[in-house]
Amino acid sequence: MTNMTTLLVFTTLPDATQALTIAQSLVEEGLAACVSQQAPCTSVYRWQGKIEHATEVPLFIKTTPEQYAQLQQRLTELHPYDVPEIIAVPVTQGLPAYLDWVKASCTS
Repeated sequence: MTNMTTLLVFTTLPDATQALTIAQSLVEEGLAACVSQQAPCTSVYRWQGKIEHATEVPLFIKTTPEQYAQLQQRLTELHPYDVPEIIAVPVTQGLPAYLDWVKASCTS
């Protein structure tokens, strides 16, 4: 059974404090049902022609396709990076009750 009513959005922040602040805002504003803050990780990436290493805090954001445009705009406004990682993937399967809760919780 395919369910396209939920998106899982990934982003990373430079520290836990900023990650928690953004997570709180997205949930309070009804743009996300839940934001899970993960343990810090090391990211290796190319930026402006150089290979960079950074410790970052990942966020897993659960939202709906209907909320995605507003979530992306708000996340871009709140995010400290010039070009933040914002990647959304569709959730094609999941516990129906959980997916219904995500949809009901995204209210903005």
